[in-house]
Amino acid sequence: MVARIFSQSIPRMCPSALIFILSLPLWASSAVWGQESPYIVTYDHYLEEPGSLEVEYFSTFGTQRRGNDFDAFWMEFEYGVTAWWTTELYLAGQTTFNDSTILTGTRFENRLRLLQREHIVNPVLYLEFENTNGADKILKEVEGHDVESDYTNRNGILRQEHDHELEMKLLLSSTFNGWNVALNPIVTRNLLPSEPWELAYALGASRPLALKASPNRCNFCPENFIAGAEIYGGLGDARSAGLHHTSHYLAPVLAWNLPSDWTVRFSGGFGLNENSHRLLLRWGLSREFSGFGELLEHFLGGRR
Repeated sequence: MVARIFSQSIPRMCPSALIFILSLPLWASSAVWGQESPYIVTYDHYLEEPGSLEVEYFSTFGTQRRGNDFDAFWMEFEYGVTAWWTTELYLAGQTTFNDSTILTGTRFENRLRLLQREHIVNPVLYLEFENTNGADKILKEVEGHDVESDYTNRNGILRQEHDHELEMKLLLSSTFNGWNVALNPIVTRNLLPSEPWELAYALGASRPLALKASPNRCNFCPENFIAGAEIYGGLGDARSAGLHHTSHYLAPVLAWNLPSDWTVRFSGGFGLNENSHRLLLRWGLSREFSGFGELLEHFLGGRR
């Protein structure tokens, strides 16, 4: 049902945006994938290296036509448990201008790779539990009938709503000839008996600016940059699936992978209909710590 809604309705809303992303792989040439993805919303099939810890900070500046603009921020702690299992903890908050700064909750995420070897399409199961309040504005995904007007009330009112949600995604990702293309069907449900399942999607494509590594170590080599785009939005819920009263975004994305294991990401998201924020300007900074698991095991072993 989600695929039918996507294929029939999204092209009528923004055909040029969808055609742009779907046609990106046609321009590919040979490459080897192996750096951090530029996506902010979409997930590919690559997991964290076993025993490595990645610490990430992200920020989303959003405009609101009938409310105050905001800056939502979150920290991610991503750990590679095994070659097929990555787990992650989110801590989130936000500042709404002319209002207040508050913490908005936590998320606990797990990604499980379903196939051991690389295939044409690589499926990964994504499970997340969210314990947030209604003032959460990180917009890590846009689900169901989420629209701009949901975020315009003052923080003192929004924070009174408490959300305990289960989110599931099927991460479908393929890398070939230097390109990565990823599609994420999403279902989410607030853990209250009366709440329906909400539907959403994210679709992205990206490619390094250069395919061959430079012989010398450098920060600004073209192969250190990965550019692409993603499109994402809500598809209603189990009671009223479709595009009515939903929001959608198109976002060019760029990642800069430094030899020092730091990665910087940039994304400019543009609302595609009247229900969307006009602008979601995002950036992120991350650092990978290889061998963290061994260090932690040694520390705990030494204490015993």
